[in-house]
Amino acid sequence: MNVESVVPENGTPDYGASDNGAIIETQDLTREFKTVTAVDGLTLQIRPGEIFGLLGPDGAGKTTTIRLLAAIMDPTRGWARVAGYDTVEASEPIKQRIGYMAQRFNLYGDLSVWENLNFFADVFEVRGEERKERIERLMVFSRLGEFRHRRAAHLSGGMQKKLALACTLIHTPEIIFLDEPTTGVDPVSRREFWDILTELHLRGITLVVSTPYMDEAERCSRVGLIYQGQMVVCDTPEAVKAMTEGELIALWPSDVRRGQVILDELDGVLEVQIYGDQLRVFCQDGDGLMEQMRSVLAAEGIEVKDMRQARPRMEEAFISLIRRRMSEGDKS
Repeated sequence: MNVESVVPENGTPDYGASDNGAIIETQDLTREFKTVTAVDGLTLQIRPGEIFGLLGPDGAGKTTTIRLLAAIMDPTRGWARVAGYDTVEASEPIKQRIGYMAQRFNLYGDLSVWENLNFFADVFEVRGEERKERIERLMVFSRLGEFRHRRAAHLSGGMQKKLALACTLIHTPEIIFLDEPTTGVDPVSRREFWDILTELHLRGITLVVSTPYMDEAERCSRVGLIYQGQMVVCDTPEAVKAMTEGELIALWPSDVRRGQVILDELDGVLEVQIYGDQLRVFCQDGDGLMEQMRSVLAAEGIEVKDMRQARPRMEEAFISLIRRRMSEGDKS
């Protein structure tokens, strides 16, 4: 399968990037809904060809951010430019250059796979032989060829997501916005969907993806962690993981809950997170504290089955950074 057949064939698309090289740029972007500020002073630059991940808990402002960038919604203040166009003053040129995949399935359930693709080809005025060729290529690209006559409502969740992406690609957009595209689908379908996104990325398409899944964040060029409408940090996944304080010790105690309470009180321990039957302990001196942790737990009748130094994962970094932001907010 070759993604070259579903995007412009003359190499890297003509992005219309700004003078600083950003294809997407915002300054103090803010959106208020009565008493709620969904996006609060967002300043951001996204480079052409990036997979940019928006990470954050429910209600953090990820969907509103994507809708603002896709020129579906106007900001309360601040501005955004996409492919060189202002999202308020030039929304129509933006919509011709982007694809937008909503979080919820928004295709026509009574129409077949083939009929949905034809409908969106009509919307974007894709005509003639080019239309036929592009639809057939998208059928192959999305692995939906054998389901062309099945109604969209009767597809599995993973197939619906692939059909939505295929419809998004019908007009060969340069930028694609995807709002939690794999939420609610099985792990195999998630992996297949991201394989397709990776092919688009390798071709030079700019992807902006919101996701609650930390393993998906690891596949992004850069990630932005959003909390209460504000950007907490924006950097590569490796750089974000390096922002966690202290060293990390992973240990498997016989009583996880009691172990967390005990270690939280130990001098030199910065933070303790629970993952299943495992404790992940951030501390100032890992080597110096390992035996002390074992002794303190043993004194309380808790056996340590295993203990080792570990590297922070994206999920741990995310939780740690959010907790730090919450703590700073409480102090202010």
